[in-house]
Amino acid sequence: MSVDTEITAQPGGPTTSRRREDWRLTWHGIRTVTQLELRQRVRSTRWKVALIVWFVVVGGITGLTTGALHALQSSGDDEPLGALIFGIVVFFVLFLGLLVSPTLSAASINGDRNAGTLATLQATLLSPAEIVIGKLLAAWLAALAFLAASVPFIVWALAAGGVAVLSLVTTLLMLAVVLLVVCAIGLGFSALVAKTSGSAVLTYLTVGGLSVVTPVLFGLSTPLVTTQEEVRVWTLPASAWEETNPSPSLCRWETETMSRVHTERTWWLLAVNPFVIVADSQPLGDREEIERAGATSPLGLIQLGVRYARTGPSAEEDWCPYYGGFVDGSDTRPDSPVERVEPSDQAVWPWGLGVLLVVAGGAVVVAVNRLRIPTRTLPQGTRVA
Repeated sequence: MSVDTEITAQPGGPTTSRRREDWRLTWHGIRTVTQLELRQRVRSTRWKVALIVWFVVVGGITGLTTGALHALQSSGDDEPLGALIFGIVVFFVLFLGLLVSPTLSAASINGDRNAGTLATLQATLLSPAEIVIGKLLAAWLAALAFLAASVPFIVWALAAGGVAVLSLVTTLLMLAVVLLVVCAIGLGFSALVAKTSGSAVLTYLTVGGLSVVTPVLFGLSTPLVTTQEEVRVWTLPASAWEETNPSPSLCRWETETMSRVHTERTWWLLAVNPFVIVADSQPLGDREEIERAGATSPLGLIQLGVRYARTGPSAEEDWCPYYGGFVDGSDTRPDSPVERVEPSDQAVWPWGLGVLLVVAGGAVVVAVNRLRIPTRTLPQGTRVA
């Protein structure tokens, strides 16, 4: 006698519970994976050599920058060079961090899979989320070790004057977050691609796209946002320009047709750039302080530029001649009826950082999904155990 039994999948059945189990997170599981990864890195001589080379290179750049700027500074100029040194060192540290961070995570999953050690972790009680977060945390801590090796030189620039202590704190926090995002991107590609070289290349291409391609796209998009518009201009009549020294009292409002570049439509292309995020996060105050920092610091210069890009062009122009000399470095006459364009007081970095965090979160989700058991498909030639 045979009995036929029909089994119907119920909502919230094995599939749903398995997915919940994939995202189970415990501190013990994350710490276990992190410790395994860090012990492996600490035993690696290559990682120690890289850390020493990093320290020497950053120290050398800091010393050369300090010496060169002091040599170029005129004898009577007492302007502190700390802001300029600080900006150069921070950008150099970020540049090196974007080069080193992909190597810390881009081979974390596919490297273990090729070595046959990933299956051992998957066969334990560790969930895929614990494995991924543990590996990400280990890669980030390794990246923070490189950042910590740079702190003495960043503090050295701070001691040169012209930089607030709060700028040091915000800069280090933003550098740490950017390194975390890069490590997450590398981890995601490591789970997607079978070969470690492929995941490393894809990570570098993504980082290069964020750092280099975004400002290039911003520049190439200029013709797309350039329009011919009628603009109110405070200027002399055509006959008055023929005089040798025309009187500014003759100026009046006229309408001129000219090209206007509406960068307020494309500023978001710059917002996702890691260098813009770090620079724009500096805690500067009013317009005068931002412009003063823009003249003495690379960080302030980028912040000022991206804030003006978000503001867009002015609706009015002042072409009236002025012979009294501009005040406080201003390019506008004191009695000008044209309202001066102010840089936007709305920060750009939260938008860019939000996009990067979304990308990092997506990379983590992809990595967790790729570590689910059982795996339906594997690339050809993939070693399981």
